[in-house]
Amino acid sequence: MSLGRTHAVALVGLQGAVIEVEAQLAQGLPAFRIVGLPDVSLGEARERVRAAVSSCDVAFPMKRLTVGLTPAELPKAGSAFDLAIAVAVLAADGKIRGERAVERVHLGELGLDGRVHPVRGVLPAVAAAVAAGRCAVVVPVGNESEARLVPGAEVTAVAHLAELAMAYGAQIKPQALDRIAEPAIPPQRRTAATEPLDLSDVLGQEQARLALEIAAAGGHHLLLHGPPGTGKTMLAARLPGLLPDLSEAEAVEVTSVHSVAGTFEAGNGLVRRPPFEDPHHTATPASVVGGGSGLPRPGAASRAHRGVLFLDEAPEFSPRVLETLRQPLEQGELVLHRARGTARYPARFQLVLAANPCPCGRASGKGVDCVCTPIARRRYLSRLSGPLLDRIDIRVEVPELRAGALRAAPAGESSAVVAARVGTARQAAAERLRSTPWYVNGEVPGPWLRDHTHRVEPRLTGQLDQLRDTGRLTLRGVDRVLKIAWTVSDLAGRDAPNLGDLAAAVTLRAGGGRG
Repeated sequence: MSLGRTHAVALVGLQGAVIEVEAQLAQGLPAFRIVGLPDVSLGEARERVRAAVSSCDVAFPMKRLTVGLTPAELPKAGSAFDLAIAVAVLAADGKIRGERAVERVHLGELGLDGRVHPVRGVLPAVAAAVAAGRCAVVVPVGNESEARLVPGAEVTAVAHLAELAMAYGAQIKPQALDRIAEPAIPPQRRTAATEPLDLSDVLGQEQARLALEIAAAGGHHLLLHGPPGTGKTMLAARLPGLLPDLSEAEAVEVTSVHSVAGTFEAGNGLVRRPPFEDPHHTATPASVVGGGSGLPRPGAASRAHRGVLFLDEAPEFSPRVLETLRQPLEQGELVLHRARGTARYPARFQLVLAANPCPCGRASGKGVDCVCTPIARRRYLSRLSGPLLDRIDIRVEVPELRAGALRAAPAGESSAVVAARVGTARQAAAERLRSTPWYVNGEVPGPWLRDHTHRVEPRLTGQLDQLRDTGRLTLRGVDRVLKIAWTVSDLAGRDAPNLGDLAAAVTLRAGGGRG
């Protein structure tokens, strides 16, 4: 009986755990088993590993082979274990020097011809390995640039299993060495950056532009409602251009999410700009909040972490999709429970909803052109439930402008000018919240906000109490109004909000009705 060992990493959400991979050869009828709670794709590694080893012109051991993944109670999914399993098998069979293999963490999927293909989630996997004290990692060539983003990682990139086996002391035949020179995958290239959309493209709509600036400065959720063609989508698409660059910690977290989701292009380095996700209204709950068989993958809500999630034609979305957003709006993360385990993904995004006043979109103003029945209008708007709307800080109407008003509208400020004010306001909020885990006003929970109102004028708190008692605002609405007032104050450079800031906040909050 002989034993070979090495290591891999199992990801559950963004959390990685170093896994010990053991391969044992024993006398008996030839068999190949993988134990340790593997999923279907990991179970299929038996055939991939067998074919890849044979493609290196190395005889696969014709014995009873058992591969154990420890700890056994942790779910393990995906094909990233292939390379580690193959290395453990070769070490158990004495084809390579096991003392070198056991020191490293191996990540990669094997092709039947022995090529090592890139896998998802390399960034958080390598980060987990380094955090566990195992800095030496072996990854596919296609994931090399991504793995090198992790500080402290000692990265070795391989294109073919024979290349790695030879580095570990295996005797490889010349014909197998010829295959190493074959390109495994095209190298990851740096994609050209697209020109950011500029706010100066939006004509008129001064109130909506102001609401967008306040939303950007305070990290507030936003509802834009009005007839079609008034600029709701244009405004929403320009919100990311008003947001500051991500901090180093935020960039690593956002990049890890996109790495697990398979949407990360390592050639561009860490994701430094706030992401923008705009799923179609036919999207399913799993595609928006995350899901899939086995352990769930991140959806659009997590991919929009530290950025913007835009739902155009929001009432056309399934109510199930809209209601699933209530958890991340409150907690800033998504907890997805499945039979094989629970995955947590960060989801602290700015939600922007755009909605028409009715199915035909012509019910604004006097609504004389609207062809919808009262029941159709009621059914359409009721898809945005009260609990969901209560979590939307700012609600603003985007009215239809006449041709003369558009021609007379002055040129609006550019995104760069507005972004400078947003950055200054965010710095003021960050300084005020420096002893807390929050960075922007929109993240501050209501209890903390109410306990730290000593800098707010008593008349202002009295006005809020009156709005609450008369039913114009819910308790959550009072908190949202106070957050908006602080943001308006930060933009104006004041130390605390005054009655004018409160009035502006109430107007922005009540733009969509009862708050």
